[in-house]
Amino acid sequence: MKIEAMLYEKLDRGMVHCKVCAHECRIQPSNYGICGVRQNIDGTLYSLVFAECVAAHVDPVEKKPLYHFRPGTSTFSIATMGCNFKCGFCQNWQISQIAGAYTALPITKELAPRLVVELALDRGCGSISYTYTEPTVFFEYAFETAKLAHAAGLSNIFVTNGYMSASALDLIGPFLDAANVDLKSFNELTYRTSCRASLQPVLETIRRMKKMGIWTEITTLIIPGENDSDEELHTIAGFIAELDTEMPWHISRFHPDYRYSRSEPTPLSSLERTLAIGKKAGLKYVYLGNVAEGSDTFCPGCSKPLIRRSGYKTGPISLHQGRCTKCQAVISGVWN
Repeated sequence: MKIEAMLYEKLDRGMVHCKVCAHECRIQPSNYGICGVRQNIDGTLYSLVFAECVAAHVDPVEKKPLYHFRPGTSTFSIATMGCNFKCGFCQNWQISQIAGAYTALPITKELAPRLVVELALDRGCGSISYTYTEPTVFFEYAFETAKLAHAAGLSNIFVTNGYMSASALDLIGPFLDAANVDLKSFNELTYRTSCRASLQPVLETIRRMKKMGIWTEITTLIIPGENDSDEELHTIAGFIAELDTEMPWHISRFHPDYRYSRSEPTPLSSLERTLAIGKKAGLKYVYLGNVAEGSDTFCPGCSKPLIRRSGYKTGPISLHQGRCTKCQAVISGVWN
């Protein structure tokens, strides 16, 4: 469904200035933004994917991944096509990296915001996640759904590359309960060459989310030869620790895909090395992703296992009102 976009300005000669993400595209008539799903039509900016779901599934919240936000609950996950990044290592490239101008595909299904909320409630979910692609590019859809979700008692989650504008974050912030931000690297050149974007707006989004009280966890996909040097990993860990040593960091194993199909998967030793770097920086909760180990939560005070996880399944939770049941240490997070 095509609707007029939010967060844009009309310019001279029919141009528009999109302000939903940090690219701030200035778009000529009939052209598209970098995302491919926002188009200037006769001097008006339109979102072309409102309510056009390319994916709608019930997931464990741990799959986002969020380990300290309502563990053991389900989240209703939705996405449209499109992304404002062009990552060659994208794991969901079939729906995020659309080629050329946007055209509706037969796999899309219209799901109005009201229906998304109804489906989430009917399936016993505690939240709605805007995920799989980049929620910033379907901001209007996410915003309208998030407002209805809050009114119905559901939480809202963004799984995002963090490249949204401050204006977009301020607008949706009151309805956003949690986010997992993909911090892909701490190298400006890597962001420019691999993602066609920039590092600093991502860092600023993370800082702003923290200040706004949005529960935030960070994910870094460890790619051999791309972002796995000790120096870069120390810098990422240091950035997170400076914000909050209790902010969870998920370090995930890369598997060859899309334009990186000939690359090697991440060795387990690289993840273990990154885990040690995170711990040395003072991070209390560092988790391994896409592997069979390293996903349990331990009390940083007494080392008691607090949450056992097997895949995306969560075992018994040894917490009472957010405290370790053994030593009473406060464990940061949003607990049921």
